[in-house]
Amino acid sequence: MLSVDEAIASGARALFGEKYGDEVRVVSMGTNPAGRNFSVELCGGTHATRTGDIGLVSVVGESAVAAGVRRLEAMTGNGARLRLNQDSRLLDGLASLLKVPASEAGNRLAALIEERRKLERELTEARKKLAMGGGGAAADPVREVAGAKLLARAVTGIEMKDLKSLADEAKARVGSGVVAIVGVADDGKAGVVVGVTPDLTERFDAVALVRAASEQLGGKGGGGRRDMAQAGGPDGSKAQEALDAVAAAMG
Repeated sequence: MLSVDEAIASGARALFGEKYGDEVRVVSMGTNPAGRNFSVELCGGTHATRTGDIGLVSVVGESAVAAGVRRLEAMTGNGARLRLNQDSRLLDGLASLLKVPASEAGNRLAALIEERRKLERELTEARKKLAMGGGGAAADPVREVAGAKLLARAVTGIEMKDLKSLADEAKARVGSGVVAIVGVADDGKAGVVVGVTPDLTERFDAVALVRAASEQLGGKGGGGRRDMAQAGGPDGSKAQEALDAVAAAMG
């Protein structure tokens, strides 16, 4: 037994901020070719007589406890065996569902995830094309307002995060003009994006136009740049009023 100061002076490490009494026990493990211990620490609790008594070790968690210090949590002995057996059964069940050997389950699952992502991208693109390709009162939503083209449309089934890319595609379609798209979500809320082609940003400010639309949707404000701005509101039933407000603000 040593005092805490003597133990630390001998090279033992005090980990995790544990509290110790006036006298402490120092434990060490193994030796390297230079004859020094691999680990020398202050005793923080019950220890095995020898590391071989611990048996099988299965790491179940890892976390940071301080700068440059990691804490490993593990199960040992019978607990570790039970956990590994359970993991093995889970892996066999997963492999059976995927209809592949257990050794190939990871690769098969990764391939399925990538395939799903691809299908989701294709579905998103299909929905965007459908939303902009028809279904409104007019076959062509492009009209002239204040001497400039305005493409204004309300759409459904489109994720709010995809409205900007939809507006970019619409800007490319009109070539020169203003694009206003209101997306109505399943919960009745709405998002609105206004885009202005570069040649018209001196005449029209997308931020001012999107704020006019947002007011009709029951929203406040909106932000972005002169060529692209976005806002939203709680009342998607006023989508057409929001588009009309953009046209009025242009005129």
